Parts: sequence; C-alpha cells; structure tokens
Amino acid sequence: MSSIRALVLKHYGGPEATAISTVPAPEVGPNQVLVRVKAAGINGLDWKVREGYVRDAFPLQLPVVLGIEVAGVVEAVGPGASRFQVGDRVMGSLGGLGAYAELAAANESLFCRIPTELNDVQAAALPVASVAAWQSLYAAGPLERGQRVLIHGAAGGLGGFAVQFARQAGATVFATARGRYAEYVRGLGAEEVIDYEKQRFDKVVKDIDLVLDYVGGDVLDRSWGVLSEKGVIVGTTSPDILKRTPGGRRGVWFVNKPDSARLELIAREVAQGRLRSQVSAVVAFKDLVAAIERNRTQPHQGKAVVDFSL
Repeated sequence: MSSIRALVLKHYGGPEATAISTVPAPEVGPNQVLVRVKAAGINGLDWKVREGYVRDAFPLQLPVVLGIEVAGVVEAVGPGASRFQVGDRVMGSLGGLGAYAELAAANESLFCRIPTELNDVQAAALPVASVAAWQSLYAAGPLERGQRVLIHGAAGGLGGFAVQFARQAGATVFATARGRYAEYVRGLGAEEVIDYEKQRFDKVVKDIDLVLDYVGGDVLDRSWGVLSEKGVIVGTTSPDILKRTPGGRRGVWFVNKPDSARLELIAREVAQGRLRSQVSAVVAFKDLVAAIERNRTQPHQGKAVVDFSL
C-alpha cells in the first residue's frame, strides 16, 4: 500500500497535538473519486476539532487527518461514479475530515468542476465559506428586500461572502469588524461598519431583522437587544444558542452542509467577477500547523489557504 503526507491529529490539545506524518493513501470506494489535493482551505473548525471543542457533537477515532475542503485533480474514479473523469479539476467540501493530505477520497456528489478562470488556491478558498454564508443567510427563512441585517465577523471568509449575498438580496447590511478592515467590508456592500475595538455595536444599531453571528461569546448575548420585534439570530459558533435565547426571541443554530450545486454557481460568479473572494494568506504545507494556530489567535481578513506545491 502506498503512503502519503498528511496533517494528523494525534490527540486533543494545542498545536503540539498535530504533526505532518506519513499515512496510508486512501482507496477510492464506490461512487467516490480520489483527488490529488493541490490546495486546501484553512478554517476555524480545524483548531476547534484539534482542541476537542466539538468532540461531543462529532466524535472521532484518533489519530485522524484534519482539513475539510479541497481543490485538486481527479486521480481515480470508483465503481459507480460517473460525474468526473481522471484529470478533471475539482473542488469541494468533504463533509468530514481528510483534506490536509496529498490524496483525499470522497463521494463524487461533494465535488464540482473548478472554473478555468480560477487557480487551485482561489478554488480552495470557496467550498466551506461561500456555501455556509449562503445557507446561514437563509437558515431562518426568506430574506426580503429592505430588511436590516447585522453580520458579526464580516471581514472573515464566511462574513465577507455573507455581506455580499445579503447586499445582492437587497438587504441593508450592518457589519462588525476591526477598524483596519472597515474599508474592505464597505467595499463588499456593508452600509455601516462598526469597529468593535472602539464601539459597542449594541449602542449603534437597532431594529435588526437578522443577525448572522459568526463570532459567539458575549457578542451573541448582546445581540438580542438590537433585534426588531420579529428579528432572529442565526449562530454558527454557539451550539447552546437555544438555551441562551431569551423568552419571546428566536435563535437558530446553524451547521453547514456541503452543496456542490450551490458551490458551482458561486464559483462561476467569483470567476466572472460578480463576487469577491479574498485570500489573505497562502502557506506551504510544512507551515500548516502554525497557520491553523494563527487562525485561532489572530483576527483575519478573508481566507488562508495551504498550497501543496510550495
């Protein structure tokens, strides 16, 4: 059996819990494709899994290969798979772990073709953030033109797409971000950007119909007070949001689900310049452990991506 390099989580903990190791190459199964990974997106879920924050919701049998989204080239096609051929450039969210490896095998339904205008790094930044932003925006129901939307964490990969999608839908978008990212977020379509280091958003905005909370903590607790009478908060970082929802208010816990059809539409818009995708950093595979830790400790703009060719 051949072997490959991969970033392996050995036990729960800090950066020392992960290491680049040699593991057996995955075998392609029925309805699967085997992808030679060219690039992979770095996500907050990486360090949350590493530190055991989601071990109850997603129990793992360690050791395990980290990473959840890839861009690469189809190297083999399993029995029953028919959507792709060897040599096709594809991208997708794996619906599980295993992206930080030279090869990844997953059901063909999780992938779509990469537009020719996008390189591998650009493609790897899209599957999780763009689809999760779309789904979370509509998780509480339809978004109507003229509604007021507040997006926390608007400068990140997820928030940046959410600002654009909300603006496309005709909403009035308010956003929280670090002051240094204000111009960037306004350029995505936010009408007002609140520097959370200098202002409390709950003293600035009110009558908000939808809050997208990509931050959590006390940000969630303070957001109830800015809602309109029928306003709702959709949270991606607070599994206990229902317990923290005051009487008479509505909170929704959101978990992203892979959607290759939606991803294909979004990727086409990015390729044609109708949507902006910000890649803030490109790192080599050997520097991936440190990059995941930076995702945990440093506020960032857009997405960081690991390029396997570096």
